Amino acid sequence: MTDISDHITHREATFSATAIRRKIDNTPNDDQLENMRKLAVNVFEPLRAGLGDRVIMVSSFFRSETLNHLIGGSTTSQHCANNGAAMDMDNDNYSSGPTNYDIFCYIRDNLEFDQLIWEYGNNESPAWVHVSFNEGHNRKQLLRCINGNYHKIY
Repeated sequence: MTDISDHITHREATFSATAIRRKIDNTPNDDQLENMRKLAVNVFEPLRAGLGDRVIMVSSFFRSETLNHLIGGSTTSQHCANNGAAMDMDNDNYSSGPTNYDIFCYIRDNLEFDQLIWEYGNNESPAWVHVSFNEGHNRKQLLRCINGNYHKIY
């Protein structure tokens, strides 16, 4: 397998403890892999470079449809990389990298994206950052996700 980009290996992009534990195949097909590469090349790599080439931790990237369903993901989730691709980044537990707030603001102010979501957290910083990229169809949609009664509210 080839790497997704300069700083994301194929193994990192497809890793899921849940998939391993439940013996779920989490392998992208060629089209999904291409969408993942477009996200990495157009968002992740410029983000890293723009924030001083510091480490950014990807907490979730590709999810097979089976895995996505099992964890309660949206049926239209771009983590499945069928229509664009999505990744979640969480750097707040990584002391030498940029904060989740830094990541969110840099993407919002400097990069093309389909969706950028401030996931939970508080008014100072998201708990993690979700970003998607859909070449030729980027909406530049900004969302904030909060807990509702038994469901997410955007």
